[in-house]
Amino acid sequence: MSSVMKPSTAGASSSTPVAHNAVPPPPSAAATRSSRIAPHSHIKGLGLNAEGFAVADSAGFIGQTEAREACGVVVDLVKSRKFSGRALLLVGPPGTGKTALALAISQELGAKVPFCPMVGSEVYSTEVKKTEVLAEAFRRAIGLRIKETKEVYEGEVTELTPTESENPLSGYGKTVSHVIVGLKTVRGTKQLRLDPSIYEAILKEKIQVGDVIYIEANTGAVKRVGRSDAYASSYDLESETYVPLPKGDVHKKKELVQDVTLGDLDAANARPQGGQDIMSVMGSLVKSGRTEITEKLRREVNRVVKGYVDQGVAEVVPGVVFIDEVHMLDIECFTYLNALLESPMAPTVVLATNRGNALVRGTTDIYAPHGVPVDLLDRCLIVRTTPYEKDAIAKVVQLRANVEGLKLGEGVLERLAQKGSDSSLRYALQLLTPASILAGLAGRKQIELEDIDEMGELFLDAKTSANIIGKHQSGDSS
Repeated sequence: MSSVMKPSTAGASSSTPVAHNAVPPPPSAAATRSSRIAPHSHIKGLGLNAEGFAVADSAGFIGQTEAREACGVVVDLVKSRKFSGRALLLVGPPGTGKTALALAISQELGAKVPFCPMVGSEVYSTEVKKTEVLAEAFRRAIGLRIKETKEVYEGEVTELTPTESENPLSGYGKTVSHVIVGLKTVRGTKQLRLDPSIYEAILKEKIQVGDVIYIEANTGAVKRVGRSDAYASSYDLESETYVPLPKGDVHKKKELVQDVTLGDLDAANARPQGGQDIMSVMGSLVKSGRTEITEKLRREVNRVVKGYVDQGVAEVVPGVVFIDEVHMLDIECFTYLNALLESPMAPTVVLATNRGNALVRGTTDIYAPHGVPVDLLDRCLIVRTTPYEKDAIAKVVQLRANVEGLKLGEGVLERLAQKGSDSSLRYALQLLTPASILAGLAGRKQIELEDIDEMGELFLDAKTSANIIGKHQSGDSS
């Protein structure tokens, strides 16, 4: 693709100097790419030893020993392909780690295993049918790993310089004529002069200096692999992936592994966009012009996927679909869920609820444990989660403070643990970040007791707010 990509004469020699505008790795956690710290970014697995017993305070988990060990057995069943047609039901009060357990199961199954969380009430909040929402969730939780050998330019971006010129069409304004991209590997560096269309792909991928990327030589397709580990902070954020500096030359033949989900392929074929990525390529194999995802379209996608698998260039990676507040589903959804569990490519299904005996939605007289019909309960392995004690709450709060880079003053951890014990763990955790903002406004680098006390006045827990409203309703308020 010499007309598109023109490597400079700098070559790949290790003595080639780094581009003048390269940014050195930052000395601290500061990074130009903003990172979102998700509520469960500290969870790295179930934290079990080789015998399947829970290790205290391991892999980001505090407590829930029995639940973690039970989930470890489920992971073994899934890996041995003995969990088909069944589901896992997590039952326990709010804030006892049900979502964290579901995420940990996904991570124990593999780093690239799809994890698709949803809430039961989501099925009522869209314009499509309730059962269609469930079907899409299941499809997004089934991955497809495709392996191809391609000629690529790969490395850490050391320079990203667009060059502008006068617009030849209108004569007004400027347009990007080409972009200079510097790539670095362990063996050396290379400078590439690229077409404006590739620059558009770079912008779409939000690539910046310090990212590790590869560019396909034949198509010009650009893929961001991750952030160079030279830029890694002391805390591993869920929203960022750090990768080592690539080995070998910048220009090479490389086996590429692309991970997509059946949900991605369904959407790409329903609304074809064109391009060279795997979803667009597979879209060209199925009749275009679709405007919605139908069962017929899904069968056609499945047929193409089966062809890839039979050729040995792809493998299906069943993931985890997590349905929180499963008691919010109605009888129609539960019936459809039973059918989905019987699908030959069904992902691992994890359900969660905090209800006891409850009315099954969509009925007027059917009460069942957890609001789930008995025929579906018979398919479930039920695991209980228990409320956290004060000491465990303190450990979780300290762990989250470490992940978010927050410093706690004397007595703060004890106060937050007490608030969590009196109300809920989530309430204690929710006070952390606002309190840090308040401390920053006051010019302090750590959270003090006064910040926690003020947050407690500004933001109420559920019990306190309910009592206040109850007093107003009964006329006891002054």
